Amino acid sequence: MRNPLQACAAVIMTTAALAACGSSADGNGPEAAGAQRTAASGPAVPGPSAATPTPPATPSAGAPEQPAAGPSAPATGPKTPSDAITPATGTFTKKQQEYLRDRVPKGMDPAAVLQTGQETCDKLRYLVKADRDTAVGAIATEEIPDAADAVAGLCPQHQDLVDEAAYAYPDGVHTGKRLRPGAYRSASPTAACSWQIAGAGGRELSSGSSDTGASRKITIPTSARTFTSTGCYAWLPEGAKG
Repeated sequence: MRNPLQACAAVIMTTAALAACGSSADGNGPEAAGAQRTAASGPAVPGPSAATPTPPATPSAGAPEQPAAGPSAPATGPKTPSDAITPATGTFTKKQQEYLRDRVPKGMDPAAVLQTGQETCDKLRYLVKADRDTAVGAIATEEIPDAADAVAGLCPQHQDLVDEAAYAYPDGVHTGKRLRPGAYRSASPTAACSWQIAGAGGRELSSGSSDTGASRKITIPTSARTFTSTGCYAWLPEGAKG
């Protein structure tokens, strides 16, 4: 005959075993709890945090990179007051602070705005080393947007590029006061480069093309009323070549 104490012990052990199986099966065991916590928190996101600006990429050797597209003017909307523009860590220099004035939308990390300007300076520095005319043309065509502000605030050593670009002609139709008599050369023309200079009444004064992609020189006379360029990228003032 079984001892009553042994019988009670057997019942307790059986009950504990069933409880353990039930917890594991319905997802209430420790392993299930750990899985639920992992699912709730989600996978870790790789890469830097949103508050950490990504450093500009270093251009690879070879042909000049194509300037990346970007905003041509500071974002519209309410701006962060100048005295409230501070980085998450460290401090801004006086020159950086001046560049950021009235350029940081509320809620945006000022370091991200500063990075955009610094990337513009980096592109200009690289293009100047590869081909100065291309650098000036990229400013004139606005392929490097907001260049004038970035140069004035962050890299004034490139001011001569901005000054020359102000007197250049990107592809398009130019008329009226925008026309300035003088000699010009094409910068980075394509094999489909063509141009026409017209006077009063649309009378053609001169025209030409460059089906080889070689640079060409033209003269815009004082009698010109319209200058049209296609596929030539930009025309730079001849006397301003550095």
